[in-house]
Amino acid sequence: MKAFTYERATSPEQAAAAVAGRDGAKFIAGGTNLLDLMKLQIEAPTHLVDLQDLGLDKIDATRDGGLRIGALVTNTALASDDRVRAQYGVLTRAIVAGASGQLRNKATTAGNLLQRTRCPYFYDTNLPCNKRAPGSGCAAAEGFSRQLAVIGTSDQCIATYPGDMAIALRLLDATVETVMPDGTGRSIALADFHRLPGDQPWLDNTLAEGELIISVTLPKPIGGRHIYRKVRDRRSYAFALVSVAAVLHDDGTGRVAFGGVAHKPWRSEEAEALLPQGAGAVVERAFAGAAPTDDNKFKITLADRTLASVIAEARS
Repeated sequence: MKAFTYERATSPEQAAAAVAGRDGAKFIAGGTNLLDLMKLQIEAPTHLVDLQDLGLDKIDATRDGGLRIGALVTNTALASDDRVRAQYGVLTRAIVAGASGQLRNKATTAGNLLQRTRCPYFYDTNLPCNKRAPGSGCAAAEGFSRQLAVIGTSDQCIATYPGDMAIALRLLDATVETVMPDGTGRSIALADFHRLPGDQPWLDNTLAEGELIISVTLPKPIGGRHIYRKVRDRRSYAFALVSVAAVLHDDGTGRVAFGGVAHKPWRSEEAEALLPQGAGAVVERAFAGAAPTDDNKFKITLADRTLASVIAEARS
């Protein structure tokens, strides 16, 4: 473990300014991802700004009938909230499908959005990885890529975004609310929050230096049948090979987002408009332009079959 300094923030604005004003500074909340990366020396912050005293742990109704979820609301509290369970069931199901109960008790809403890839080449510091060491190369491209991305990739990176919660939030058209180091705020649609790797795969999202997430806002409920289906190598504590988040209506229309297939939650509004035609039409459009490897090309077929099972469940 490398030495670092530590402080507890007194306000969101002060926290943002503290991180922006010091090279190597990082926010810490639940720490379920950052501390692991520090132990492996993948992350080596020189200063940690603790957010636990900021009071960002409430879920409040919004004026337009939605919910504002504080950045420090734990995954357990969010998944078990009666309003979320009743009106945003896909979100509850996605959260419960991820990690273990102990981790969900500590992991926060904002931290979950910011978690880094679980690509094995990112975690192996003996191998090149453009996400961990920019310009070093992508060992995964010529390596074992069964778990990795099939669409939205680049020659710089084929890593996937590993989370479950964000797939449901993308489906629900969530918005990320932030505060900048100068005290101003902005709203970022979740569709625009996570980045594709392009030629800068070390940038996971569109946050500026020191910009702090303070909440995630859900619009008013959209009704329908909410389903989250996660296909993985074992039944618990494993990341998705493919996941499908869906809200389906009686007339055959709905929304669909995929996890485990790209560097960000993958949703195509053009593709989901084809839901009345069946899973095959949706997947063909959603994965147009896919560039899978020999190891992971099965994921496209798996996405088709998983979506088909979700549609069948909704109709049952």
